[in-house]
Amino acid sequence: MNANQRLDKRDLILAKGAEVMTRRGYHGAGVQEIVQAAGVPKGSFYHYFASKEDFALQALQQVYGPRLQRYAQALDNPALSPRTRIVDYYGELVEHFARQEKLEYHCFIGSLSFEMAELSPALGAEIDAILQRSADILQACLEQAQAGGELATDEDCRSLASFITSAWQGALTRLKVASNTRALADFMQRLQLLLRA
Repeated sequence: MNANQRLDKRDLILAKGAEVMTRRGYHGAGVQEIVQAAGVPKGSFYHYFASKEDFALQALQQVYGPRLQRYAQALDNPALSPRTRIVDYYGELVEHFARQEKLEYHCFIGSLSFEMAELSPALGAEIDAILQRSADILQACLEQAQAGGELATDEDCRSLASFITSAWQGALTRLKVASNTRALADFMQRLQLLLRA
């Protein structure tokens, strides 16, 4: 097996396993279920991952590296005003959920944070780092909005970015609990009010 094939198999296990963990939670997702979803033998799991915790750490990086990159690109699009970038980005996410025939919870980080942030310091630190990176990306865009007169000059962009990031995570939690998009619609309404100059 060449290096590309090994990488492909690892990526497959990470992708399929992250889906299983998102749906069933950390404790509800056994290694056997992860390898069955990936269509690989159980030995392959332990070839690439020292433990289930190690798998979850690598899966977080695999899932959120590209997502944070897309977020950064969307919020740095020079063709749109900073305020429009933010509202459009979250608006598209809300529309995505609204189009689903059956609402499904797609927040891997949310699933892990409730179960494992306190039990696993390594996972807790990785989750916090990802959420902080998301807030940092948003803060940079908010600062551009402020410089362009779209936000009040006395607005604390760091605090606002942290609040919006936390509010979005909370709205996703309500989506899971209520199985409707009301909390997401409320989030969008408040987001637009928050971003008025």
